[in-house]
Amino acid sequence: MKILVVDDELDICEILQYNLETEGYEVDVVNSAEEALALNLTEYALILLDVMMDNMSGFQMAHKMKENPTMAQIPIIFITALDGENHMVKGLNIGADDYIVKPLSMKTVKARVNAVLRRVYPHGMRNGISAETVCYEGIVLDLKAKTVSLDNQELPCTKLEFELLSFLLQHPGTVYSREDLLKYCWPQDTFVLDRTVDVNITRLRKKLGPYGKQIKTRVGYGYCFEK
Repeated sequence: MKILVVDDELDICEILQYNLETEGYEVDVVNSAEEALALNLTEYALILLDVMMDNMSGFQMAHKMKENPTMAQIPIIFITALDGENHMVKGLNIGADDYIVKPLSMKTVKARVNAVLRRVYPHGMRNGISAETVCYEGIVLDLKAKTVSLDNQELPCTKLEFELLSFLLQHPGTVYSREDLLKYCWPQDTFVLDRTVDVNITRLRKKLGPYGKQIKTRVGYGYCFEK
């Protein structure tokens, strides 16, 4: 699982990164909210977010995340020197999953990180994202409800279109032949031609609008979703 630490205190970042990596997590570090928002945050299972930073505060960054459906479900733990009850309540009301006050106890941090991840992802993670949701920028697939949204609008898809998009999104950067896609996305008891894959890929690209270009054709090999 990938964790992002956002804090303008370099020593705090180093301590958190070292201790969380010893727990088996993959940890990235940035020193401002602006740097964090420039990343693809959907890759992270959890964000440890300082509140008091120059320019954009942690509270402001959290607000932006919660307003964006592609990032709204990413759990946040605030880490801050602000220890008043009002600050804690404000952080939790924004949608944070926990609130840890500095100076930090690494034993407490690790216990709370583990507790949040167990609660939010009871069935584990897949490729750094929730096992029930797959996202890429404005594309959000709910694997449980079998729905697709595109830039906050529901996108009607056929079963085959959903299965194709779901499969490619969950294996970004991997090229699959037509035979592979027929095997993984089509019912096993149906007979279809390889050309059927091309037709459905073309339809899916059109439905995805500006995101359709992310489905790449590798001539002689097949298709892949490129982030």
